[in-house]
Amino acid sequence: MAASDPTGGRPVDPSRGALRPLGLAEARITAGFWADRQRVISEGSLDHARAWMDKVGWTGNFTIGAATGPVEHRGREFADSEVYKLIEAMSWETGRRADPARVREIDELVALIGGAQEPDGYLNTAYGRDGQQPRWSDLRWGHELYCAGHLLQAAVANTRVHGPGPLLDIARKVADHICATFGKDGNSGICGHPEIEPALVELYRVTGERRYLDQAALFVERRGHQSLPPHQFGASYFSDDIPVRAATVLRGHAVRALYLACGVVDVAVETGDDELLEAVAAQFDRTWARRTYLTGGMGSRHMDEAFSDDFVLPSDRAYSESCASVAAVMLAWRLLLATGEARYADVIERILYNVVATAIDDDGRAFFYAHSLHQRTPTRALPDDEEQLGFGGGPRAPWFEVSCCLPNVSRLLAALSTYVAAADDEGLRIMQYADATIDTTLADGRRVALETSTAYPVDGDVTIRITATDGGEWPLTLRIPAWAEGATVDGVTRAAGATVTVRRAFVAGDEVRLHLPMAPRFTSPDPRIDAVRGCVAVERGPVVYCAESPVAEPLGDLDQLRVDPRRAPADHGDGVEVWGGLATETDAAWPYAGATADDPPLGLVRLLPYHRWARRGPATMRVWLPTVQSPRARSTDG
Repeated sequence: MAASDPTGGRPVDPSRGALRPLGLAEARITAGFWADRQRVISEGSLDHARAWMDKVGWTGNFTIGAATGPVEHRGREFADSEVYKLIEAMSWETGRRADPARVREIDELVALIGGAQEPDGYLNTAYGRDGQQPRWSDLRWGHELYCAGHLLQAAVANTRVHGPGPLLDIARKVADHICATFGKDGNSGICGHPEIEPALVELYRVTGERRYLDQAALFVERRGHQSLPPHQFGASYFSDDIPVRAATVLRGHAVRALYLACGVVDVAVETGDDELLEAVAAQFDRTWARRTYLTGGMGSRHMDEAFSDDFVLPSDRAYSESCASVAAVMLAWRLLLATGEARYADVIERILYNVVATAIDDDGRAFFYAHSLHQRTPTRALPDDEEQLGFGGGPRAPWFEVSCCLPNVSRLLAALSTYVAAADDEGLRIMQYADATIDTTLADGRRVALETSTAYPVDGDVTIRITATDGGEWPLTLRIPAWAEGATVDGVTRAAGATVTVRRAFVAGDEVRLHLPMAPRFTSPDPRIDAVRGCVAVERGPVVYCAESPVAEPLGDLDQLRVDPRRAPADHGDGVEVWGGLATETDAAWPYAGATADDPPLGLVRLLPYHRWARRGPATMRVWLPTVQSPRARSTDG
């Protein structure tokens, strides 16, 4: 039986790969940008989510285990999964910060869940009871395996933090039931929503039970043969159109595709299938290059929450679901651990600062489901006690009928310190820059400890100070982001998009100083992205900026905004200024007459970090800014 992880627990713990992840006890975020957001989750989001799940009946669904006769299931068919994700988030949070009351809350929820489990291990509150559809009768939409996957991941988190307990027993019974039902000689079906695949592999890593890995591999090989019933969105929506090994890009429903890819990486790593690993890495690389928004957001179709074709990335219809971003971080982290390629840490950084950090409100009690890059109509204030039925855009909401994103972001942020650094065969690699402490052992058993100090991403100076070491030479590797032209390490200029290794016999008190230039810069889109041709965006360090109506006032209508890219953007307080103004448009009886607007008088226009938008009341917003047309635009300053 597994014991608690002495490192404090890792969300992903592969048995092989280029890098070894650190646990919650080895890496801690201590202050700054991400510590603030972890506090918001701890003090706001977890209790908020629990209160809503009680209110709308999702936790109450588990009392059906004691019911006789027909039962009423509340919420969507996947409501169980949200309770499981909440438990996972609470588990990582109690590993990050001791909280006996929170542990008791987890135990109460686990007891509630255990009461709904059938004697043969089956556990789902939406199927199999009087008045409900039979078990496994709707693999396309039923989400039974999906819910089971989130249960398994919650059990893995709880076990790694607190040791084996009732939740692991429940999860093993569920997994055993799945293996018996869907094994080689059983039901040959797959789940319409991938998630069980990475969960089974992680349960294998905790328990050592090979059948869980074998079942995950079987699900991966079954995927892509169009075995699910036809649907208007097509087989690609379920990642069931093309066998995994034959695909060249991620497609269909973004969250489904990314969760499946996580499971594929896990299976490939644990079975030593390098061909499979290379296939999914190539799919993600192409997706990142052709189907991803500037923010790192994924999914550009509202209708099916899906990837569109290459370079179809409309700003005002960006879906970019919060859950897709969590899944993309999970996938990039797996690829980083497997390959050691630091560019995947760049991917994680972009997504974290521009989608994950944007999702949750400042008090943790409202959140975005989708992330538009262009809000044409002002957002509106929503009531605190009203469940929102629409979830494809608009303001942050306290709760949605489909509220997968809040517990998903919560579980990522609670465990975020485990993404800061990783160990290689000789030394330590810093992957994300934050105020943090690291205390771990190298591959040869020597202890090393350090602390990083920085105001990142406001400032690009990072100081890494060695606080303990057992002596001898070892390498410390730093990531230089691809955007960081002119970066220096200890005063020496280093190439952007690379890593720098400092190898020496460190002693306590030694420092390594990294400087990342943080001047704001214009970014131009690939000309094949029709939706933003003729526009520029502004970035500063890893952060994307936007124009927002309350900040840009007295400008007014941001759809009329034009900027002059010949004058570089400049820092201004906690924002950035660009040179621009509002064009004058003339209405006509027909919009295709070829008329053009005069260039506007230009002045300073203030932008703010995208992750800060929609926090000051109703607002419009845009990330991509059209440019002036004339080579000699007029100026208001003479």
